[in-house]
Amino acid sequence: MQTLDPDLLRTFLAFAESGSLSQAAATVGRTPSAVTAQMQRLEAVIGEELLAPSGRGRVLTPAGEDVVVQARKILEVHRDAWLSLKGGRTDGRVSLGCTQDFADSTLPALLRQFARAHPRVRLDLRVGRTRELQSQYDQGMIDVLIVMRQGAAADEVAVIEEPMVWLCASSDATSFDDQLPLAVLDPPCGFRSAAIEALDGQGRPYRIAATSPSLSGIRAAIRSGIAVTARTGRFVGDGVAIAPDRLVLPALPDAAFSLHLKRSAEKAAITLADLLADGLVRTVAEP
Repeated sequence: MQTLDPDLLRTFLAFAESGSLSQAAATVGRTPSAVTAQMQRLEAVIGEELLAPSGRGRVLTPAGEDVVVQARKILEVHRDAWLSLKGGRTDGRVSLGCTQDFADSTLPALLRQFARAHPRVRLDLRVGRTRELQSQYDQGMIDVLIVMRQGAAADEVAVIEEPMVWLCASSDATSFDDQLPLAVLDPPCGFRSAAIEALDGQGRPYRIAATSPSLSGIRAAIRSGIAVTARTGRFVGDGVAIAPDRLVLPALPDAAFSLHLKRSAEKAAITLADLLADGLVRTVAEP
């Protein structure tokens, strides 16, 4: 019986979750030709075609859809085993700082995996906005940091790119007058800037209808139906939905987040950064 190489499964999931060989290559840090070769190796091991031509690209076959389900299970078990072997006798404290985008979505499951494998490690979790978290990190108060990307940095261990989307209340009755009402975080904020630049580029009149220093305030404004906002798909849920096409809103750029690791980080912090780099990049939220 042949075994399934976790590296092949990671690359396969990167394609399945992005729908593009070039994006999958960027996610796993390989060339598109290398990704294609890995897909061919995986097909040879499984004995089925996993990808089928579709226009200029490729799509998953029924067998490929089945492999996606099994690959996720295999990699989760693989991560649990890896964490247990590395963390069983590790102790100390790890400080993690992240924006609320991740704290409310993928992060809890990954932290649960880390805590289960590192029962003697104390986790200090700080959730906030990029500027305040970056300041704490620069002062040595945070070991692992996830914030909006400001540019390449020597301590950057991963980049998480996700599409920005327009969001509004889940109610189908959402409608606005000629001036589009916006709910935005207080400046500085990359999402605020992107929304305003996109609307200015479209020549769309707008007004700031609600501001808040936190995402909980923005969520309340959106759920009430008084405004729209720009975030990633991670913000969908709890009364918030993708804005309908009838609002004719302009395209938005991708949002980029950086995962940083302190240079003097201890073993537990390095393991946590590795786990997050693998887990968050592979679970990019899609609208």
